[in-house]
Amino acid sequence: MALKIPESMDDCLYFTNRGEILAWAYKKECPKCKKAKMGKPVDPKTGKVKIRSKEYVCPECKHTEEKVEHEESLILESAYTCPHCGKKGESTAQFKRKNFKGVPSFIIECQHCNEKIPLTKKLKEPKKKKPKKKK
Repeated sequence: MALKIPESMDDCLYFTNRGEILAWAYKKECPKCKKAKMGKPVDPKTGKVKIRSKEYVCPECKHTEEKVEHEESLILESAYTCPHCGKKGESTAQFKRKNFKGVPSFIIECQHCNEKIPLTKKLKEPKKKKPKKKK
C-alpha cells in the first residue's frame, strides 16, 4: 500500500508528526457538487475560519454536514515505525477517537505484528495498572 503524504496543510483536516508516527486525514470532497473540499464555515466579516463550529460547509454549493457525521466518514492514514517490532509500515484507520487505556486516541494497527499503536489526544500518557494490594 503506497499512501500519498500530503504536500500542503490546506489538503488536510488533521495532521500530526510524532517522530516515529506521521498521520493525516484529507479533507473530504463535497458529496453534493463534487467541485470543492468541505471545510469549517468562514466568518464573512473577518474572513477567518470558525474553528468551534459544529458543522462542515462546502464553499461552492453551501451544502452542510454535521461535525460528528462528517468526521466519522473520513479515513486516517499513517506512516510509522512500530514501537513493538521496529518495522516501518503504512496503515489506515477510521477517523474516530476511541479510549485506549483511559485516553482518547486514534488507534492504528501495525501491519506486521498487529499491535495497536495509539495516537493519543494532547500527547497524554496512557494510564498504568496499579499493583494489587495484599491483605
